[in-house]
Parts: sequence; structure tokens; C-alpha cells
Amino acid sequence: MDLLFLCVIIFLFLLAVFDLSVGVSNDAVNFLNSAIGSKAASFKRVLIIASIGVFIGAAMSNGMMDIARHGIFRPEHFSFYEIICILMAVMVTDIILLDIFNTLGMPTSTTVSMVFELMGATFVVALIKMAGGVGELGFNDLLNTEKALSVILGIFLSVAIAFVFGTIVQFLSRLVFSFEFKSRLKWKIGIFGGVCATAIVYFLIIKGAKDMSFMTPEVKRWISDNVCIIVGASFAFFTVLMQLLHALNVNVLKVIVLMGTFSLAMAFAGNDLVNFIGVPLTGLSAWQDYAANGGGDARGFFMDSLNGSADTPIWFLIGAGVVMVVALATSSKARNVAKTEIGLGSQGNGDEMFGSSRIARRLVRWTLSLLAVGRRVIPLRARKWINSRFVMDENTLEHGAAFDLIRGSINLVLAGALIALGTSLKLPLSTTFVTFMVAMGTSLADRAWGRESAVFRITGVISVIGGWFLTAGAAFIGAGIIVAAMYWGGHWVMFVLAVVTVCLIIRSNRRFRKKQAVETGDTMFQTILNTPDKAQAWDLLLLYMTDEQRKFMVYAGEKYISVTGAFIKDDVKTLNRAENSLQNQKRVLKNSRRKETLCLRQVSRETAIEKSAWFHLANNSCMSMLYNLRRINEICKEHVENNFHRLPTQYVDDFQAIRDRVATLFNDVLETIDSSDIEVVPTLRKRCDEIKDMIAGTYYKLYDHLHDGDTASMAVLYVYLNMLQETQEMVSSIRKYLRAFLKLHVVAFSPVAQR
Repeated sequence: MDLLFLCVIIFLFLLAVFDLSVGVSNDAVNFLNSAIGSKAASFKRVLIIASIGVFIGAAMSNGMMDIARHGIFRPEHFSFYEIICILMAVMVTDIILLDIFNTLGMPTSTTVSMVFELMGATFVVALIKMAGGVGELGFNDLLNTEKALSVILGIFLSVAIAFVFGTIVQFLSRLVFSFEFKSRLKWKIGIFGGVCATAIVYFLIIKGAKDMSFMTPEVKRWISDNVCIIVGASFAFFTVLMQLLHALNVNVLKVIVLMGTFSLAMAFAGNDLVNFIGVPLTGLSAWQDYAANGGGDARGFFMDSLNGSADTPIWFLIGAGVVMVVALATSSKARNVAKTEIGLGSQGNGDEMFGSSRIARRLVRWTLSLLAVGRRVIPLRARKWINSRFVMDENTLEHGAAFDLIRGSINLVLAGALIALGTSLKLPLSTTFVTFMVAMGTSLADRAWGRESAVFRITGVISVIGGWFLTAGAAFIGAGIIVAAMYWGGHWVMFVLAVVTVCLIIRSNRRFRKKQAVETGDTMFQTILNTPDKAQAWDLLLLYMTDEQRKFMVYAGEKYISVTGAFIKDDVKTLNRAENSLQNQKRVLKNSRRKETLCLRQVSRETAIEKSAWFHLANNSCMSMLYNLRRINEICKEHVENNFHRLPTQYVDDFQAIRDRVATLFNDVLETIDSSDIEVVPTLRKRCDEIKDMIAGTYYKLYDHLHDGDTASMAVLYVYLNMLQETQEMVSSIRKYLRAFLKLHVVAFSPVAQR
């Protein structure tokens, strides 16, 4: 049994290594997005600075480990076996949740999941103990309710605090600098840089690092006694330094952003490390105490020793720092970091991926009403002056940046300060919560949420926050179920859960590789959005549209042959698979159309007006073809599932000739797309007319057979008629697509454009 518990501890550490690598990859956006979004430096340089911050923060993290030791449960009332069950349930649930949320593409928070997993597992074990009549223990004796409540409040209050402070600080900063800030940096930049750098020093060293493992009592006392002197000296020193750097033509704002990246990465590692290794380290401490006392009855040995503060060996912290740095440097997720947060906070048009929701529409309408009241209350001169500081046309963005360096600085410094403050109070704040909400607050203050984008971005924020709340509920319930199974099932259940967890890790990695292959196709989309040259933007958009439409034509041709062939062969499995595939393809087409519409805004107005009709005709034609395929599959699937009569041989031969002509048409259309040979488009359109006439002839011949008293089943002939009609409509859509393709690829007034 002692060997079993040792194996469990080793397994917990193996899961911690996986958790570290995946957690850092997922949370890299927290400390990389502002530097990348503002183009403060190259990705490689930002990554190096963040890696140094992560390593130092991990090496100095110690005090936060107490959360996993006695922050949620009261260990003196739990046996060694119960503690192991709780810790194992937490780690297994974490892996399962990570796999589920990654599969669904939903946002999650490592801090929220860890805290609520501990609470859920402890709650269920407490219920079991109380139901078993062990003494007169109540929930207050088993759960550290006061600390748990402060942790929960700290996590969720950080949402409002981060958003409000981000909005206020960014609004004041924009009033000082405006969007055309480069001409207003003469003396302001020194003070701004001094304030930012001093805030970093104050929160990282005075409020955060003073509780780290290397700090002696004498150093802590000296820091506490000289806070004002340290802050004043730091402000004076950094103000002078930043002013000198500005005089030497150094971009001080980029320096501040990189300092903020370092501080936020350090705060992230110091605060979030407990999420990854706090649980296995608690298990190790429990096992060491159990083994030192001779082992024996695991259910009768209670864990009073966990009430002491964590004294994590420095080698564990350094090892964790190395794993985090390696994960950050090699993670493909980190290299594709400009996703949700940068898109939602972008100053211009971004990928409004979340659509619209009723609550977002209500919030926008209420906000507009509130602003109308404000306009009546605020004097006209004050409104004009404020509006003069928010002139978007004066926005001085770096090439390809989503927002400017002023906002990037505020995002990083403020988020790092709030996280370091939470660390100093030993509250495991969610870095995802804080950094995301600070970024949303600063983007709101910058008026990045215009009337055309606000409803989409608010929906995005609500979706992300909803994901965190869902994480909390799922973590609590999941950990409770798993700990109950292990408590009653013993070591066999632990073994089964360990195997399941390993399988989930393998599956999660495979799914990520597939997802990564899909995401790499969005490089062109991001390039178009960030291209300042409108003529080049149209050329890139045309390439992007053509490539997406070519993919659909390949899919449509293959699916048509597959579905119709499955009907002829009575193959229900193929028809079932086609139903799911066609439903998924509808989402792909809608997503492509939305992205292409966003890209169309980047081209010149004249080109957009000239090509808009053909742009929409091409997209509508593809969607019409998809609907034809779905209707063919639906009625064929219903017929075959009911085991009705197969299509008679005399009709199979006629339909096979039509299928061959349609398949050849698809191949010729693909060759035209690949070669961009618009000269053959009129010929292909005539071929479409010929195929439509051929289908009409087949249709009328079938109608004559029915009049002559054809004895074939009416059910199968009805399906056959439907296939003919939908095929004819699909060929009409191909003909329309070819016309749109021609008009999109030729200049106005060219001879071929008139055909």
C-alpha cells in the first residue's frame, strides 16, 4: 500500500509537468498580447523577456503554496488517505476539464479550476465523513470557509476591479497624451515612465517579493520600514532615466511595455505556479510525514503537519521555472497568441468571432442612453476638449499593431500591479481574469468599441466570463464525483482514472495538432487585416477568397458523388457521416464569409462597390450548392434508413451518366480556378446549360414512365425526382458562381467581362 501511495505522488508530479507546459501555453496571451499587439518589439525579443520574468517569478514563488496545503480544507481533520483522494481528484479533474474545454474551444482559467476543484473534492469528502458520524465535526471544522470565501471573492471581484481601473487609468492617460502622442512626449514621458516603473517596483518588490522564499526577516523589516523612501527614490530615479532616454531618441514607451511584459510574466509565475505544482507538493509533504511516522493505517493517520507554512525546496521552484520557460519558448500556441484578447481590444476592425447576443444588445442600448444623458449634463466646451483627445485619425500605430504603445503600457503595468497585489495578500487571483478585463477596460476607454463592433465585443467578453463561471461549476462537480469514486473504490479506481487521464492527455495533444493545422490557414486573413495598401489588400483578398472557394468546390464535388453513390448502394453509414460533415461545412462557409466581409472593408471604396455584387454572388452560390447537397442527403438518408426499395437498375444507368457529367464539371471548374483562365468560363457556363437540359430530359422521361404505369415503388422514385431537381439547382449555382468568378477576376470594360 505504501508503494501505491508513492506511485500516486509520482503520478501527481507527472501531471504537474503536463499542467505546467499546457497552462503556460494557454496563459501566454496574458503576458505577451500587449507587447505583440502594440508591436513594441519582435516576437523573439518579447518571448526572451517574458521567459526571464517567468523563470524569476517561479524561482521566488513560495508563499502561495499554502493555498493548496490548508487554504481550502482543515488538514488536521483529514486522514492521509482522504488527502490523497482529494489531491488526486483535483489533478485528474483538471486534465479532464482541460481536454473538454479545449475540444469545445471554450476559455478556461487555471486558478478558477484549481480552487473550485479543491472545494468540490473537500466538500464531498466532508459530506461522507459527516454522514459516517465521525465525531461531531461540522463544515466549519472540515472546510476553511473563511479563507475559501476570501479566495472566491478575490477571484471574482478582480473582474470588476480590473475592468474599472483599466477604464479609468486608460481614459486619464488618453486625456494626457491623446492618440497623436508622439508630439506630446517632451516632458510628459519622463513622468509617465517614472510612474509606470515605480508601480512595477512597488508591487513586485515591496508588495510581492518581500514574501518570497529568499527574503530574510531583516530584509522584510527594512522594506516595511522604508516604503516611502523606496517609492520616492524609485520615482525620482526612473523619471530622470526615462527623460534621458527620450533625449537620446530611445522610444521610452517600448521600454515601458517590455518592462511591463517582464513584470507581468514574473507576477504570473509567482501567482499561478500554485495552480500547477501546489497540489503535488502538498501530496509530497503529506506522504513524507506519513512515511516518516512508519506508514501503516492511511485512513487513521491525520495530516496536522500540513497546517505549517510551505517550505518548498528551491530546486522544485527552479525546475518548475525551467519547464515553464521551455514550454513558453517551444509552444505553438504562444506563437499564435494574437487571438481573442487582441481581436476584442483592437482599435480597428477585427475578427468579430462571437456574433451578437441579446444581453450585449441591451447593454449597448443602455450605454447609448446613458451617454445621451451625459452629453446633456457635461458642458459643450468640456465635451469638445475631451473629443479632441480621442480623434482616431491621429492614431499613431506601429505597422501591423492592433493598438498603440500607450494602451500596451497601461495593460501591462496595471495588470502586473493588480496580480502582484493579490500575490502579496496570498490570494490566487486569476491572471486570465485580470489581464483580460484590464485589456477590455482600456479598449473601452479608447473608444475601440464603436457602434458597429460594440455588440460583438461585449458578446465576446460575456462568452469569456461565462466560460470561467462554467469552469467553476464543472470543476466543483467533477472533482466531487471523482473523489467519491476514489474514496469508495480504493486503489483500483485510482488506477483506472490514471489510465483514463493518460489517454486524455494523448488525445488532447492529437486534437491540438489538428487544430493547429487549421489555424495556420488564417495567416492570410490576418495579413489582409493588417495591410495598409488598399490595392494590395484586394489582391490578397482575391487570393484568399479563391483558395477558400476552391476548397469548397473540392468538398462539394466529392460529397455529391459520395452521397448519391451511397443512395444507389443503400449505404446508410456514408449518409450518416455526410449529415454531420455537411452541417460542419455550413459553419465553415459562414465563418469564411464573415472573414471575407471583414477583409472587404480593407480595400478601397471604389473596388468594394465595383466587386461587392459579385463577391456576394460567389458566396451565395457556394451556400446554395451546400443546401442542395444537404437536401439530397436528407431525403436519401431517410429512405435508406427505412429500408425502402433501392433505385431500379434502369434508372441507375440514366443517373450514372448525369453523375459523370457533374463530376467532370466540378473537375473543370477546379482547373479553371487553379489556372485563373477566365477565357474558358463562357464555355463552362454553356456546359452547365447542357447538363441542366440533360437532367430535364431525364426528368421528363421518368414522368412518361410513371404515366405508362411504371410498377416501381413510388417512394424510391420520389427520392430519385428530388435528386434530379436538386442536382439541376446545384448546376445552376455552379453557373452563377462561374459568372461571379469571371467578374471578380477581370478589370472593368475588358472584352471577356462582357460575355
